[in-house]
Amino acid sequence: MKKIVIFGGGSGLSQLLKGLKLFPIDVTAVVSVADNGQSTGLLRKDFNIPAVGDITKVLVSMSDAPKDVINLLNYRFEPANSIGNHTIRNLLLTALLDMKGNFKEALPVLCEMLDVKGKVLPLTEESVDLVGITKNGDEIIGEEEITKCNKKIVDVKYSKDIKVNKDVLKAVKEADLVVISSGSLLTSIFPHIIAPEVVDALNKSKAKKLYVCNLVTQPGETNNFKVSDHIKMLQKHLGEKGIDIVLANSAPVSKTIAKKYANEEQKDPVILDENKLNKMGIKVIKDNLILIENNVIRHDSLKVGYLIFSYLMDGD
Repeated sequence: MKKIVIFGGGSGLSQLLKGLKLFPIDVTAVVSVADNGQSTGLLRKDFNIPAVGDITKVLVSMSDAPKDVINLLNYRFEPANSIGNHTIRNLLLTALLDMKGNFKEALPVLCEMLDVKGKVLPLTEESVDLVGITKNGDEIIGEEEITKCNKKIVDVKYSKDIKVNKDVLKAVKEADLVVISSGSLLTSIFPHIIAPEVVDALNKSKAKKLYVCNLVTQPGETNNFKVSDHIKMLQKHLGEKGIDIVLANSAPVSKTIAKKYANEEQKDPVILDENKLNKMGIKVIKDNLILIENNVIRHDSLKVGYLIFSYLMDGD
């Protein structure tokens, strides 16, 4: 069975995994653990643990548990409640970390409980903060603070040197394909590729690297970005042996949805500039990747999963 390693975090990674789990692939999802917002942030402070929110979100997306169990795991208590705005899934993983002492021992228990298809690995076992660097050189500490910052963030770093999970490096070495998920470049993707050990492993790997490009821009981060601009941002950290393939949307976004996103979130559809990508030597896999759910633009997880699986089976 072919092996895929996927780097990401947040909703972008979860949406991608919903589709990939349906295909006969050995999937390892690597998740960043620097989030400090909402439930995750409170649990980090109370228990001095890495962020659990993105990991539990990914676990649920890869789970084959019954729908009622999934709904239970995603249940969030009211903020005013003494339990404090936590989801059941976050509380479960926090309890297991408290019992077992680390992700390596805790995650297999939760994976078995949830009938998870594939492996989920934290980038690191350490509790660490992300630091945003503004155009003027100011430092913004914390992922949530970076997201809310009104200043232009041009790069990120960690608050301290981190030790990358050795299982992550092993998975990259054995991978047939490495996938960089869609999601915020600064807070979901860069946390992986600012780690020198990860970049070194990626450069030594024989696996091709495929990027699932975002459907819309991120205000203050990727304003007016086309697909090629996203690639250039990634290459800045990945170096010469960077992205080989990009999976991008080629379908127009409806005027109604585009207007809603522009007015309410200052986001615009990402334009596929195929000629520029060809000149960069990037293989382009394009299709209508848009799925609209409750007026929200998402990747069609089934189609994306199928296209990645097809590439993996067919190769170049």
